[in-house]
Amino acid sequence: MTSHNMTWISYPSKSQVFTSPEEIEAVIASQNIISRLMHCYIAFFVPTGLIAGTCILIIFIRNHLQNRRASLDLLLLHFTISNIIMIFLSFTVIARPDYLTATHLACSVLSFLFNFGYFNSHYVFILTLLTLLLERFPPWTALCKATQKPILCIGLVLTCTFCLSLTEALLVGTDNYQLEADCQLDPLFAWPEYEIVKFAFGFGIPTLLQILCFTVLWAKEAAAGAPALQQHIRTYPAVYAISVTIFICRLFYNVMILFRTTLKLQRSIGTTKNELVMNIAEIVLFCESCASLVVVLCFHKPCKDEVLQVIQKCRRKNHANNHLEIPETATAHQSGSQ
Repeated sequence: MTSHNMTWISYPSKSQVFTSPEEIEAVIASQNIISRLMHCYIAFFVPTGLIAGTCILIIFIRNHLQNRRASLDLLLLHFTISNIIMIFLSFTVIARPDYLTATHLACSVLSFLFNFGYFNSHYVFILTLLTLLLERFPPWTALCKATQKPILCIGLVLTCTFCLSLTEALLVGTDNYQLEADCQLDPLFAWPEYEIVKFAFGFGIPTLLQILCFTVLWAKEAAAGAPALQQHIRTYPAVYAISVTIFICRLFYNVMILFRTTLKLQRSIGTTKNELVMNIAEIVLFCESCASLVVVLCFHKPCKDEVLQVIQKCRRKNHANNHLEIPETATAHQSGSQ
């Protein structure tokens, strides 16, 4: 693989000279859209995602300490941690419509951390789907034994994720590491191979595995004594809802990643509209991390039961306080009338 000189590339909003009023208005409108989307994401999605993630961590850790351990919960705990990392890294969009200014080396480090969370969350989710699939089709003894050791499986996922993230960090480019540039978590100045590898291993292969799991789930006849398919889906609604969310959000993001690669191969920086859509795709990807955590908290049974118990306790306390306030008020009225 040969090295690429990517010093020519830059963002259209920062490099093009706009002369006509229409072009200037288009740039201003584009930046307004990016800014509003960023503020909506920071104001609504980030707090919701972090609160949901914190609650999930507390519930899973407490259940683990009480020896209520399940392989699915360990996988979802790992999935939760990955998405929380993604949310914290998403604070890099606060500068929009501008970009962070950092050296190529610092941007490569941010990209490594981002890709680690990105790859990790998707692959551990595929492992979760495989675990649920094998509950209905136990004859695959070798795979069944493997999924019964979630720590070993998570270790394998972490190893693969680390290797892929390191590869992506190298594909950002090792030249000009001391130079400063506008930085995104997927750097604009990365080599074209960066986006190709990310699409293949971060979306293409995981999506094929996801489709394969669903195809077997729907087409293959379950083992004797296994629950019906509808009952199985009702038992684990969070996993299937997250699957749809991940596919939709990451499809949009990866299509834009490939489109950016096409522009690089054509040695074109694109237009401000292309830049706008890429920024929207990035924010949508971060929204997916927040939405996935909310789905786990609201639909995964151990989390949902804990939330319902907390709500019931709060209602009982409010009901008890209301009963205590009524006699005191009545007593005060009686003493006043005397």
